[in-house]
Amino acid sequence: MMKVLFGSAIAMAVVSNFAVAAPNILLITADDLNCDSVGVYGCGIDGITPHIDSIARQGAKFEHGHVTIAVCQPSRSVWMTGRYPINSGGEGFHKLKKKDVPILPQLLRDAGYSVGILGKFGHSTPHKEFSWDMQFDMKDLGMGRSPESFSLRAKKFISEAKEAKKPFFLMANSHDPHRAFYGNDNSKWYSSDDVHKRAAVPSRVYQAEEVPVPKFLPDLPEVRREVAEYFSSVKRCDDTVGAILKVLDDAGERDNTLVLFMADNGMAFPFSKTNCFYHSTHTPYLMRWPGKIESGTVVSDAMVSGIDVTPTLLEAAGVKSPEGVDGQSVLPLLAGEKQKGRDRVFTQFHQTSSRKAFEMRGVQSKQFGYIYNGWSDGEKRFRNESMIGRTFKAMREAAESHPEIAKRVDHFTRRQPEEFYDYSKDPDGLNNLIDHPEYKVQIEQFRAELKEWMIQHQDPELSQFQTQLQ
Repeated sequence: MMKVLFGSAIAMAVVSNFAVAAPNILLITADDLNCDSVGVYGCGIDGITPHIDSIARQGAKFEHGHVTIAVCQPSRSVWMTGRYPINSGGEGFHKLKKKDVPILPQLLRDAGYSVGILGKFGHSTPHKEFSWDMQFDMKDLGMGRSPESFSLRAKKFISEAKEAKKPFFLMANSHDPHRAFYGNDNSKWYSSDDVHKRAAVPSRVYQAEEVPVPKFLPDLPEVRREVAEYFSSVKRCDDTVGAILKVLDDAGERDNTLVLFMADNGMAFPFSKTNCFYHSTHTPYLMRWPGKIESGTVVSDAMVSGIDVTPTLLEAAGVKSPEGVDGQSVLPLLAGEKQKGRDRVFTQFHQTSSRKAFEMRGVQSKQFGYIYNGWSDGEKRFRNESMIGRTFKAMREAAESHPEIAKRVDHFTRRQPEEFYDYSKDPDGLNNLIDHPEYKVQIEQFRAELKEWMIQHQDPELSQFQTQLQ
């Protein structure tokens, strides 16, 4: 499968002289980025993400990476705790309900790290009372869309950490390609003379005829137009990644820094973000660590998840994971080791950013996806931010004269209590197979696995799950 340079010795002992022994950690994230919008994950646009792709070329690509919950703040709370949302109290757009849950930046600070964050500050800080050593949010980063501002802030933070002879943990969160997309955003974002207040124009702006429309969306003119705006924002996200990586190189810290790149959830379009579909949770999961991970490594036989971020980064730092962590470090996988439970990931959804409850649970293997929609009763209508743009409006209008589009709109808004997809034959989840007799055995297996998971984690949705399926 691969050859790696560090072998099993990656489980380092905790050391006191962090200035010498501990690696720096750079966690770079994108906001609302579909995995297949990245070049190394098969995007059809040449040169769309060269800087993101470089992390894979110079390190490792996990083919089967998934976030645990496909919406901004809860997804990031999972990264910061290593726990499922129901175990951390981070189910929605709020701070953790459980005050005693340890969080990654505090654990690293306790181990001698300087910890800083750029962008998505509120969504990535699970405890209200926690203060980073350096913190800037979107309004001081060109609305989270200025590569130059990210670069300047990161340069200062890394320089100060070096002067203090401390390793650093920097979480750099691009606000791209979150709505509003470039070309349909606020013109005032670009008018300030202050580089930290002014959004940047993407290095490449795409037109409707240049972009592929995802197969889970109809190819309508207004859909294609909005997808082009999205890809222009994807390009600017990659510009930001490139600017941050250059700071690392210029500071001479490339070889002593573990870089992890992920997205918090899929694109903010119907059938992706804020759901448990494949495109909702499938995320780029890229790691670079010179001298430890061999260039071009591909992990294709194991599934990794958002709950694995905290234990992975703690192990790299030589810090023991606290009790109660649900994930496990992915570093042994890079050493060629096998781990139990890597054939499945469990995903959830609880509430939208408007705090409307839509309970969902998912079990995802490399081939199949099972989804339970606890909210679906034939009457309640789903509503999320993916429906506020050009795309869903165009879909509703087209549904009046196109029966197939009408079916898709109805399915998205009403759903069914259960869904089952064979992604090996239907990668975009167009055909719900829950009533298909050919898949009866697999469906029963996935139902049973979800029930077992819900019992194990004392999921409050268990009673509804059992009642609804009866």
